[in-house]
Amino acid sequence: EMPGDRTLRLQHGNRIEALCVLGTRISTDVYGAAPAGAVSFGVKYTEGVSVEVACRGQAEVGSALSSGTRWPLDEGTVLRFSMSRASTEVNDNKVTISFYAEGGQPINQAGVFLTGIGISLDVDADRDGVVEKNNPNKAIWTWGPEGHGAILLVSCDKEIPLTPASDCDDERVFSKEDLLDMSRMVLRTEGPQRLPRGYEIVLYIPISDADKVGVFYAQNPFFGQRYVHVLGQRKLYHTVQYTGGAAELDFFVEGLRFPDDTFPGLVSIHVSLLETLAEGIPHTPIFTDTVVFRVAPWIMTPNTLAPVNVFVCSMKDNYLFIKEIKNLVNKAGCELKVCFGYINRGDRWMQDEIEFGYTHAPHKSFPVVLDSPRNGGLEQFPVKELLGPDFGYVTREPLFEAITSLDSFGNLEVSPPVTVAGKDYPLGRILIGSSFPTSAGRRMTRVVRDFLYAQQVQAPVELYSDWLSVGHVDEFITFVPTSDTKRFRMLMASPVACYKLFREKQKEGQGEATMGFAFAGYSGTDTKRVTINKVLSNDVLVQQNQYVQCCIDWNRDVLKKELGLVEEDIIDLPALFKLDKQGKAVPYFPNMVTMIILAKDLGIPKPFGPVVGGECCLERRTRSLLEPLGLRCRFLEDVASYHGRLGEVRCGTNVQRRPFAFKWWHVTP
Repeated sequence: EMPGDRTLRLQHGNRIEALCVLGTRISTDVYGAAPAGAVSFGVKYTEGVSVEVACRGQAEVGSALSSGTRWPLDEGTVLRFSMSRASTEVNDNKVTISFYAEGGQPINQAGVFLTGIGISLDVDADRDGVVEKNNPNKAIWTWGPEGHGAILLVSCDKEIPLTPASDCDDERVFSKEDLLDMSRMVLRTEGPQRLPRGYEIVLYIPISDADKVGVFYAQNPFFGQRYVHVLGQRKLYHTVQYTGGAAELDFFVEGLRFPDDTFPGLVSIHVSLLETLAEGIPHTPIFTDTVVFRVAPWIMTPNTLAPVNVFVCSMKDNYLFIKEIKNLVNKAGCELKVCFGYINRGDRWMQDEIEFGYTHAPHKSFPVVLDSPRNGGLEQFPVKELLGPDFGYVTREPLFEAITSLDSFGNLEVSPPVTVAGKDYPLGRILIGSSFPTSAGRRMTRVVRDFLYAQQVQAPVELYSDWLSVGHVDEFITFVPTSDTKRFRMLMASPVACYKLFREKQKEGQGEATMGFAFAGYSGTDTKRVTINKVLSNDVLVQQNQYVQCCIDWNRDVLKKELGLVEEDIIDLPALFKLDKQGKAVPYFPNMVTMIILAKDLGIPKPFGPVVGGECCLERRTRSLLEPLGLRCRFLEDVASYHGRLGEVRCGTNVQRRPFAFKWWHVTP
């Protein structure tokens, strides 16, 4: 659609000069410009101009004008003109209006000399990775497969000084790779060799966007690229060198922050043609072109996506565990990255410290690590180890709230893609562990929660995980990929399933089978053997597990509703818990739900369950549930060092996964 008309005031007896931007229309009030006694008028104009006369809103088009037609001069008569070709010289087109008296004799004239100029600020609004020419939708951002509007990446894969740089730091010499992260923006101009006096072209951003976007301009590309920072931080506008003829100026735009609760993610950049009437008089804009970018969100990757790298912490006492993981990783065909003790300073909760995700634009995508506010020894891990040239890094530190264990990222999961009551979540939904809405329990820090909600494309579901000692959703729920039409199953820890299995074994006369030795110490009975019979006859344990099952069922119901699941989509894995002195649940034997999932290969904490017929009955039950789905189960031995400290396999490892093929901008939030 055309921008609104620009008003130009003419005067009889005067010739004025004006710039006409291609694609815009100038309108002038003929009646108001007429001398006393005039009753009609005629118009002459050069071929570069098209003209129409509008009498009381009825437009008549130009062709009728050229044959010396005279028009009655009525109040509200307006002349509109536009140009479709850029001028090669200043004032190379003109429009002349002649006014006539009652008897037809000429009284006076009013005229305007026109210079046609093309200005267009262009971006990749159709999201195909290429900047197009003057896309009509470039100033409006819409979601969905038919949507339009350009996309910006947060260049969090290099250090951005948060303090405004001093002027001498303005030039940054980028590698080609740096520029690939940025979104290209082109200013196209066309017109005479130089602009008439008193005009200038300015690029600018609203003050509210100054800390969210940076714009760089490539200076004389022939003598080695120098990129000058022209907009962002303290620079709100930049006067553009007008070069004459048909010119394209290349700018590169980077995002400086992800969407959050105070920033919905949209950034606009404008170019204006300014006019000043005389020396010392301020400029007024006579034309503005606007483009809008949405900053690409941070996207989490569910367990069902293919693994790329598995990260694990190496400690003195877990070399066996690392060996186990190495076998698993080799089998799954991805890379193992070991992070050594000196970096993690004895902190092994790899899973808790960081969450891998990615960000994606039509022209590029790269992995981004969200660093949790929990500052154990791992704190330097993401920065030093991961931030290679292609890893982004973002953290949300709470300013005032105390940091609880719920802030660790074991407490953050994301479901596979689901459809709920006809609404698609093609990137899945984020699952956040929280306390019951009623209780004053622990809750994930607001900053992190707000950040996750603000990403918009994986609408979060809040679960109840505060009944657990560590309080993480990954202790009672995970997702595994399957090759059937559902594409995944949700696994839940289930005391009921465990009691059912143990009762079956007891009926078969296996009640004296004992829990694995590695675990006797853990269940607080150093010398006694723990048998199936003992577990089943322990009334306190039964009651505690009924409570745990209630907590898990509450979540099960929420998940069925919010993820659109039916019972067949859920698999219950046997699990037992006991309550600690604070009444919070800890695993009674290693919790198999906290497995590591590498495509079809599962690394499951060895539960050390009662051995029946030469095989652990818990392992056997788990295999019988998962192997028919085409999954391969490997039970990892060296869990004790982790388990003694309340973590399971997942805590010692973290998986970076391949991004979704689905484009987030096709989502309709």
